[in-house]
Amino acid sequence: MAKRFIHVALVLFQLAGVNNIAAQTLPDLPKSARTSPRLNVVFILTDDHRNDFMGFTGKIPWLKTPNMDRMASHGAYFRNAFVTTSLCSPSRTSILTGQYSHVHTIVDNVAPEPANLLVFPQYLQRSGYQTSFFGKWHMGNDDDKPRKGFDHWESFKGQGVYWNPELNIDGKQVKYTDSTYITDLLTEHAISWLKARDPKKPFFLYLSHKAVHAPVEPAKRHAGMYSGKQYALPVTFFQTQTDEYKKYGWPDWVKQQRYSWHGVDFPYHAHQPIDELVRKYCETLGAVDESVGAVMNYLEETGLDKNTVVIYMGDNGFSWGEHGLIDKRHFYEESVKVPFLVWSPKLFNGGKTITKMVQNIDIAPTVLEWAGLKKPDYMPGKSFGQLLRGDESGWRDKIFYEYFWEYDFPMTPTIFGVRTDQYKYIRPWGIWDTHELYDLVKDPLEMHNLVLDTAYTRIQKQLAGELFNWLEQTNGMQIPLKKTIKRPSGDYRHQGQF
Repeated sequence: MAKRFIHVALVLFQLAGVNNIAAQTLPDLPKSARTSPRLNVVFILTDDHRNDFMGFTGKIPWLKTPNMDRMASHGAYFRNAFVTTSLCSPSRTSILTGQYSHVHTIVDNVAPEPANLLVFPQYLQRSGYQTSFFGKWHMGNDDDKPRKGFDHWESFKGQGVYWNPELNIDGKQVKYTDSTYITDLLTEHAISWLKARDPKKPFFLYLSHKAVHAPVEPAKRHAGMYSGKQYALPVTFFQTQTDEYKKYGWPDWVKQQRYSWHGVDFPYHAHQPIDELVRKYCETLGAVDESVGAVMNYLEETGLDKNTVVIYMGDNGFSWGEHGLIDKRHFYEESVKVPFLVWSPKLFNGGKTITKMVQNIDIAPTVLEWAGLKKPDYMPGKSFGQLLRGDESGWRDKIFYEYFWEYDFPMTPTIFGVRTDQYKYIRPWGIWDTHELYDLVKDPLEMHNLVLDTAYTRIQKQLAGELFNWLEQTNGMQIPLKKTIKRPSGDYRHQGQF
């Protein structure tokens, strides 16, 4: 029986059992019988792109994303894709390591990258793949370390900038001027690398965009294209504005956050109306969509589409007013769900909509399978290749979530949670407040907290037990310490933290 509390202990991150694996040399992986020949993979990641802000979903009637729409209609759309932690650095590390945040230890945006961290591109390198990385790394704020697992890498510090960036290209700093836009630059360099690579070897290309992270700045060709368009405020936008929120059973911290940096009444992005912020966000997404199209077009023109898979994903979701919140971090659907598209004309028939739950920890096992390798035992995720083949047998029936309180952003508490196809259970930690339980089938907007409804006592106890069993079984029964680095100014906030 799992313990019903978390030990707050002074522990080193590396004491977590699974993390000890990372201290060893790179283990050999057995070959998989699944994939022959081995596939090329292009992985495109964006920042803060929420799951339903794509044209084909219909969420924003005026939003145009023709290339993402093309990926969905000619590929696969995963309707229920989630991250394990809705925050940039932890999510990106979970993608690369295939591990939960409390295992890989990067639990916020300023935690330094452990020297002994293993990432799945290292396995690809060993097996003969050419590997390249372009864009936002964001595991720590430095840009002078070689990006582990990549033969060629181009990156920048922290969040970077939208205009006239400075890139570290394989250890050499290169400054760009003349109104160079970062999304376009990274796309051009990624395609140039594809052209120059050794055509006899398989490849893995990771294109990691800064967009659409705030403060958003669209490319000049997209600026103003949605001027005057209206954003329909979410149904739950006003429900924490008065004491009416109590009838919904929402936690008090959600009400209080309305007036914080991450709330609709004091957004950290700018003192602008929310519809103006949303319009600029969607305009900034325009160059990302063109990036997706440029990659797909190049693959088709060169015939590489016959043996290449393209994955498009966001590092976390984003709330635009739901529950009175702006930002991510929390476990509501808008924050934890991400866009997830897969395109490979020769691997599977297009037009698939997959409803099974996938997570960012599934990327590593999947790419390794496509490379003809079996995942290492320490990775808890699964290859979603079986879902693309129409095989749902043995697939997960629940996902788990964790977010650790940040010194710089104390408005959101530590949160643990579990989600099934029907229910979501949320448990905050370190504050005196209510837990949450939602029936996602009857209440997809997560409006009515059922935690005090006696008709749901059994399901609440069951989910709480599963949540703490997961933490106990994955060495998560402690809250990792986080290193706070004081800047010379005395300000404890850091570039890249936002």
